[in-house]
Amino acid sequence: MQKNMSIAILVAVVLAIMTASSFLFTVQQTEQALVLRFQDPIRVVTEPGLNWKLPFVDEVVYFDKRTLDLDPPVVQVPLVDKKRINVDAYLRYRIKDPLKFYQAVRSESGFQDRFSRQVNASLQQTVARVSLSDLLSDKRDDIMKQVRAEADAAAPGYGVQIVDVRIGRTDLPIEISQNVYNRMRTEREREARETRAEGAEEAQKIRARADREKTVLVADAQRTSDILRGEGEAKRVAILAEAYGRDPAFFDFYKSMQEYRKSLGGEGTTMVLSPDSDFFRFFNEGGAR
Repeated sequence: MQKNMSIAILVAVVLAIMTASSFLFTVQQTEQALVLRFQDPIRVVTEPGLNWKLPFVDEVVYFDKRTLDLDPPVVQVPLVDKKRINVDAYLRYRIKDPLKFYQAVRSESGFQDRFSRQVNASLQQTVARVSLSDLLSDKRDDIMKQVRAEADAAAPGYGVQIVDVRIGRTDLPIEISQNVYNRMRTEREREARETRAEGAEEAQKIRARADREKTVLVADAQRTSDILRGEGEAKRVAILAEAYGRDPAFFDFYKSMQEYRKSLGGEGTTMVLSPDSDFFRFFNEGGAR
């Protein structure tokens, strides 16, 4: 009997806890909640803590209090200079009015879908009025201010606050990028050919100038050599003439010794001459004197 009583108490406690939990719900510090009764909003809970609701009648929808990111899909925009670019924007927002947010888009995914299209439409209209050079210059900030102003104007209708709007990337479409790359490559190849041709022309000029300078230097050196050789030969003749004038016998002897060296200096030299030949006059006794 006592055992059955304990089981009954335990079951009653469990049922009480389950019933109490169906009446209560918790809101975290990073959350805010919207209580719906038969799908109709009845109140908003923005403070964290334990709150009550009617079981099986009320439904609680939670929304994030923190700053959220929205990354719209890349959109292709024709610029005022007829060029097309891919623009990738992103923004950050906070849900300030859960009731209006729920009534407008129901959920975060619904908001991201609708607001992404709106942001991209604003981005297309704004960017289409500028050129690519403007988009890559300091005017980019002015473009973002215009897009931010339009986003701020539309945000209250969704119950959100826009924190920041930025353009992430601005890229040329693949086919245009390839065309630009091909034109750049062709231009660089043309410049390379011109540079090589100019280099070859300059090298030819340098070689021609070097050959001309070489010819002039060799000619000058040859002329100087001939002059010095002539001067030396003249001095040699003068010295020999002076020596001959001073002592003809010694000069005759000296010249004969030179002729002997030339004629008899090689190996295997054979000469057939008469012993009393004038060529050997200095080998006999009289000639020696």
